[in-house]
Amino acid sequence: MRVRQMKFGLFLMGVGHHIAAWRHPDVRPEWCEDFTFFRRIAEIAEQGKLDMLFVSDGLAIEPLSHPAEIVRLEPFTLLAALAAVTHRIGLAGTASTTYNEPFHIARKFSSLDHISRGRAAWNIVTSYYEEEAYNFSQTAHLEHRLRYERAREFVDVVNGLWESWDEEALIRDQSSGIYFHAEKWRPLNHHGTHFSVRGPLNSSRPPQGKPVLIQAGSSQDGIRFAAHVAEVVFTAQSTLTDAQRFYQTVKQEAARAGRNPDHMLIMPGVAPYIGRTEQEAREQYEQLQELIVPEVGLAFLSDYLGSIDFSGYSLDDPLPDDIPETNGNQSRRQLIIDLARRERLTIRQLYQRIAGARGHFTIIGTPEQVADQLEYWFLQGAADGFNLMFPYYPNGLQSFVEHVIPILQKRGLFRRNYEGTTLRDHLGLPVPKSIRV
Repeated sequence: MRVRQMKFGLFLMGVGHHIAAWRHPDVRPEWCEDFTFFRRIAEIAEQGKLDMLFVSDGLAIEPLSHPAEIVRLEPFTLLAALAAVTHRIGLAGTASTTYNEPFHIARKFSSLDHISRGRAAWNIVTSYYEEEAYNFSQTAHLEHRLRYERAREFVDVVNGLWESWDEEALIRDQSSGIYFHAEKWRPLNHHGTHFSVRGPLNSSRPPQGKPVLIQAGSSQDGIRFAAHVAEVVFTAQSTLTDAQRFYQTVKQEAARAGRNPDHMLIMPGVAPYIGRTEQEAREQYEQLQELIVPEVGLAFLSDYLGSIDFSGYSLDDPLPDDIPETNGNQSRRQLIIDLARRERLTIRQLYQRIAGARGHFTIIGTPEQVADQLEYWFLQGAADGFNLMFPYYPNGLQSFVEHVIPILQKRGLFRRNYEGTTLRDHLGLPVPKSIRV
């Protein structure tokens, strides 16, 4: 029986997750569009035997957006290039179900799985930036509940398209001239509320059966969606108690949906600041905090709360009580409001707190202290692994691989070598059986 060990995703976000990362003296801002930089990050992560690289995405920007989001490489292009220069690490990319079509997404992720020989994963999002609507000939963002309704059908169609070909359908017999068994491919002929897709997909069955499905929404709609489709769940949880509650809720929902909860991995985001001493790690944190441009920090907070106008408030005022509802990211909005209320933070203190990790779990300390915190959350039923969000690259990742990973390996909590060649191998997830007879 395989011993339970932590899983690690590396969340790539420009030159770092902190909104001031681009101003750090060890960073070059232009790296965010430099493939050589991302190749180096991938090489370090693969040396550390991390499970996967994860690339987020967004389809709209504002003048005061996170600098890592103002210009960025498109995920499929970047991941396909990284597939050619890596060998084992998984490659996960974000694609929206609100501003895409199922056939395109099925084909792109199937192609990435083939190119990488079974290392692809799709992070399924419904898009929370309301401004994205304006880039896709829409005048308003689809309502939250309807986005998830559309997403359920979208994923059903994509799964169906990945089943277009049986495993032995393509024989490619040069002597007989028979390329495929006609009875082993099938059009989908889907006619639903949101989509009408005939199929079949012009890409053979993916090497993993299907790419790994990831979901990142933590609202009630998001949890129900994850329970039915997700194999990995990314989440933002800032306290152990909240993380444990979320972990149990999602696993129980998966069981109620008729799934094996062990085939769903919960991976909260974590932002580590690592120093030789705790004081050194604290200084790293404070150095980045001092580089925050106040206007950007305030806009960053406003965006997560639903475009709140703070012009009538002092930065030293507490967060207003009457935060209006939003059609955007509801779970993250509530997490940030709860943080402000729990710790009685001013508006300035709040944007400073979320500047580095957007409400995710932050650890500041020595390699031993970072390893201790990760182990505690892991053993206390709060996580199956973590999505690593380093404040700036490559230094944070290099320190983690060189100093934290060996501690976890020594404790038997993390692999010393990859178990196989595919992402499903790394994550311990089963290969889905073909639904075709």
